This record gives sequence, structure tokens and C-alpha cells, in this order.
Amino acid sequence: MNKYCCLIAALLLFATSLSAQQVTLTKDQIVAMTSEWKGERLADGRPKVPDDHLERLKNISIEEAWGIMRNKGYHNQFEGDWMIMDNEKPMTGRALTVQYMPARADYHEMIMAKGKAENRIGNFNSWPIDMLKPGDIYVADSYGKIVDGTLIGDNLGNSIYAKSKNGVIFYGSVRDEEGLSKIDGFNMWVKGYDPSYIQGMMLGGINVPIRIGRATVLPGDAVLAKKGGVIFIPAHLLADLLINAEFIALRDQFGHQRLREGKFTPGQIDQRWTDEIKNDFLKWLDANPDKIPMSRAELDAYMKDRTW
Repeated sequence: MNKYCCLIAALLLFATSLSAQQVTLTKDQIVAMTSEWKGERLADGRPKVPDDHLERLKNISIEEAWGIMRNKGYHNQFEGDWMIMDNEKPMTGRALTVQYMPARADYHEMIMAKGKAENRIGNFNSWPIDMLKPGDIYVADSYGKIVDGTLIGDNLGNSIYAKSKNGVIFYGSVRDEEGLSKIDGFNMWVKGYDPSYIQGMMLGGINVPIRIGRATVLPGDAVLAKKGGVIFIPAHLLADLLINAEFIALRDQFGHQRLREGKFTPGQIDQRWTDEIKNDFLKWLDANPDKIPMSRAELDAYMKDRTW
């Protein structure tokens, strides 16, 4: 089954889930939707990209990640123009996606009844928090609602950080910004702050495909949030993206150093490298093992297949 058939199947399963009154997609539905991922999965079915990959991702620039995904045919994975609590600290994690919608009485009553039957506690905006695991990021589309669209305050923020050791990305708003700023380690990318309480909204679904501005996000996407914006990376692309971006960064470090030293000219560095430059680069790697973010075996295997 090709990826387009898998996507159609997943969407059909999603439609079926709504008629069956599910709050979240099932594990099988999430696996079908993210079928190109072949690695470990979380209990709910989301891809579990390795923790060390998420840590390495913090050092990748938005531009590098964006460019690599564009070359892979993924053109709708970035959203910018955020209010950020601490824009000096990047955040990476696995997306737990949530869809919110303007309230409609019949659907709202149905989803609340289903939540009660599933023993979900509290208001619907706390249900995703109960599902968070370490390394998750609560990613929510609340359709840009600011006034009366505040998904969390400092109480829920404390719970989010306790469960995920991460923060949130909301295409909407939060309240209690001062209290949230006191949660050590917590960070957030949101569209606004407001003192109002959430009202006139309802839950559409958890771990479903969502839209964050100009980006499409699936459950388990790897998230890279930085000062310049947020990139949502399909899990199956992350390993390749990392090694490509890290190699480009190594080339740039080497090239910049040699240009400062006057050993090579800009014309030599900017064109396809000669054997002289390649051999010098390999010696530079041997002399600077601390600059290599991946294992040397991984790097050597990558360079063996590279055309330079």
C-alpha cells in the first residue's frame, strides 16, 4: 500500500471514529496514518523518535530543516510569528496533537459524554494533559482564538511540565502568563495572552491531523521550536534530516575556519570540493572529534555515499 492509499485509509478511519464517538484516534488508526515510520512507537501508536535525535535537533537551524524538507517534497511544515516565553531556549519533542473548534451544542454534548464514559476528568482542555508522556509537546489548533480562547493557565501549565518536561505550541492563547513564566523549564509558542477564561469552544479530537497556521501536523511529528518559528518534521524524515543538516554545519565550520586562515579561497570552498580540500576536511574531523554531533561511524557511512 503506497503512502497515498495509507493516508486515504487513515482519513476514512478518522471519519469512522467520529461516527463512533471517539475522543482520540485508535492506535491502529495512528499507525496507518504514519505508516512510513518503521521504528518504535508509543503505546498510543505515535512514532517514538529517539530521545537523542530530539536533543540533536535543538542544534539544527530552522532554515536547514526547512530546506531539507522542501527538497523532500514537504512544503507545509513551518509556521512563524509567535509570542514566545523564552526565545533563547529551543524546544524539541514529539507532537501530541489536539483540535479545538467553535462550540456547537450537539457535538459538544456528544464528546463530553464520550469523555465521561472513558473516565476522563475535568474540562476537555485538560484531557490531552493527562495523556502526555516525557518528551511530548502539547500542540493545539484553537483556530487563533485569543479572547475566551485561553487553553491553559499556570495550574495546567505546571501539570504539563510535570508530565512532559516540555511546553506547548498553541495556535491560540493562554492566560496567567506571569504564573506560567515561573515554571522552571516550561516554554511556549502561542499567538496571544488574555486574562479571560476558555468559553465558546469545544474539543474536536486528540491525536488527529491538525492545521497550525500554514503547517499540517500529524501525531508523533518531531517538533523544532526556535526564535524564528516552528517546524513540524514527519517522524520518518528526522534521522535523514539530522545527518544532512549536521554534515552541512560541519562543512561550514571547516570552510569558515580555512577561509579565516587564508588556506583556501571563497571560490574553492563554494564550488565542488577538490580532493585536496576533501582530504584536509577529513584531517580536520580527526583533529576535532568534539565538533562531531553524530557517531564517527555514522558520519563515515554518510560520507561514503555522498557525491560532495
